[in-house]
Amino acid sequence: MEQVFIEMINKHRGIIYKVCNLYGLSREDKNDLFQEVVLQLWRAFPSFREESKQSTWMYRIALNTAITNFRKESKRPERREISADEFQIPDLGAYPEEDEQMFMLKQAIEALTEVEKAIILLYLEEKSYEEISEIIGISKTNVGVRINRIKVKLEKIIKTDRYELR
Repeated sequence: MEQVFIEMINKHRGIIYKVCNLYGLSREDKNDLFQEVVLQLWRAFPSFREESKQSTWMYRIALNTAITNFRKESKRPERREISADEFQIPDLGAYPEEDEQMFMLKQAIEALTEVEKAIILLYLEEKSYEEISEIIGISKTNVGVRINRIKVKLEKIIKTDRYELR
């Protein structure tokens, strides 16, 4: 059983990375969330009945863990990270080659609610409405409606940000 679990995690680890990158603020947060997701997957693994694809099951566990973790974190007193400027250390995490449109999309996605982030992540992963429905736990019709609303919301956020930059 342990070997099967390890193989599944290795095969679909990209799912966990995507969720952690979406919901983790700092590198440490992402690492902590990664560990928490793997732990929750391990706990849930004995009850996995293969009624859905492994990737669908993993997305559901990972997103639920991330959202639960986010809610717990938002109830804690605010933590402030020490910036690289305060240490006079260059920011090694910046990617100058990243184009402006991708940066603006990422910024706009950050403004979404946790459920909206989950839906748009799955949509950008080219999951079908049926798969998104199964992972998130809403109807297929509701998935379509929410995706359209999210697209409109993202467009407004991006337009507002561009206007403010001028």
